[in-house]
Amino acid sequence: MKKTLTAALLVTLALPLIATAQSAPAPAIKTGDTWTYVSTFEKAPSGWRQTHDEVTVLRATPSHIYYSSKQVGSSQTPSEAIAGADWSRERNVNGADTVVNRPLAFPLSPGKTWNLDYTEQHPNKTFAMQKWSSQYRVVGTESVEVPAGKFQAIKVEAEGDWVAQLEPTQTVTQAVQTQQGDTAMVTHAQKTGAVQVTGRTYKAFWYVPEIGRWVKSVEEYYGSNGVRNERYTNELESFKRSAE
Repeated sequence: MKKTLTAALLVTLALPLIATAQSAPAPAIKTGDTWTYVSTFEKAPSGWRQTHDEVTVLRATPSHIYYSSKQVGSSQTPSEAIAGADWSRERNVNGADTVVNRPLAFPLSPGKTWNLDYTEQHPNKTFAMQKWSSQYRVVGTESVEVPAGKFQAIKVEAEGDWVAQLEPTQTVTQAVQTQQGDTAMVTHAQKTGAVQVTGRTYKAFWYVPEIGRWVKSVEEYYGSNGVRNERYTNELESFKRSAE
């Protein structure tokens, strides 16, 4: 028989369990587990939007989590996606499924570290190549407050950088020249070779074992000038866990 564990009960349980735990194993994710987040996207210099998104587990296998995602109150069909069993995010890179974000690496214990590196050819119209490198670390436990309540969470931080080669470009200029009564159109083409640009990234995740997912996440992306271009923030509003 399945029971629904309420947010209030889990918050009460989470405080002593996380405070005394030395290592957090992977959660037992089950069909029907649901989390609702308030998601905020900020884009420099003044872009901003906020949505309320519901994530629901459709099924879970030993290696993957199949889930749906939709905006709360939307009449549109939910989108369906796959994550790793550790909630890692995969996508196609250079023709192969590649992990591009691994916020959690179970079991989680204070001081644990792991790296994530990948290189993508022609990721967009601007870059001929882009390489991402991130170093993750379990910082320890930290109190965090979100719309769903106040939690003692396991905090994971990731700092990284990216390096890209710009696609070669060609600039064409035209001018009219008049000499001794004759008029001619002169065209000049100039090619620009590969130029390298770099940037930084910062990510943080506050994970609560009894919730089965993070209660808060922040992802920031910085350009070559050291200025933040984008920030994504997710904060838990409500959740429902199913248990045998």
